Order: sequence, then C-alpha cells, then structure tokens
Amino acid sequence: MVSKTTSSALSNASFVLAALTAGGGAIGYAKTGSVPSIAAGGLVGLLYGLGGYRIANGQPYGVELSLLASVVLGASAFPRAIRLRKPVPIFLSILSAYGLFTFGTALRRA
Repeated sequence: MVSKTTSSALSNASFVLAALTAGGGAIGYAKTGSVPSIAAGGLVGLLYGLGGYRIANGQPYGVELSLLASVVLGASAFPRAIRLRKPVPIFLSILSAYGLFTFGTALRRA
C-alpha cells in the first residue's frame, strides 16, 4: 500500500499534469483552431485528473490511469519532438517522461 505522503505527492503530480495538458490543449485550440489539440489535451487531462482523484481517495487504478495518460501523451509527443524539434512537442515529451518515471516507479513499488 502507498503511504499517505506518497499518495498525496502522486495525486498532486497527477493534478498538475492534468491542468498542464488540458490547459495546453485549450491554448492550442485558441491559437490555431486545432480540434485535435483540444481533444487530445482534454482526453489526457481527463485521464490524469481521474487518476489523481482515485489516488487521493485511495481507490484502485489511480496510478495506472495516470501511467496510461503518460503513455498516451508520450506516444504522441515523442515522435513529434524528434521530427519537428519545436518547443511544444519537446515540453510535452518532458511531461510524459516525468509521468512515466513517477507513476511507473510508484506502480513498480506497489
């Protein structure tokens, strides 16, 4: 079982990632009118938010949902970061890598 301190840190990380990805999707839509940006940002943000909620409330599969969000984000961001070498895909790749490390480590230790 995950300690309360670890659980709090994991849920906070998940909520921050939810806000960053959902907010980024909304900004991408506002700047360029990109529907895929808002859809992807909303979906990944929802997964992170739901994962954080479940972690905070001691419910099962919270860490797994946040890890899934990191995998989905990374699957999209890493190839674009390598191909385009632009700041937004690179930033999304860093967020994904952080999530993969954080939630992957937590899952492995559980």
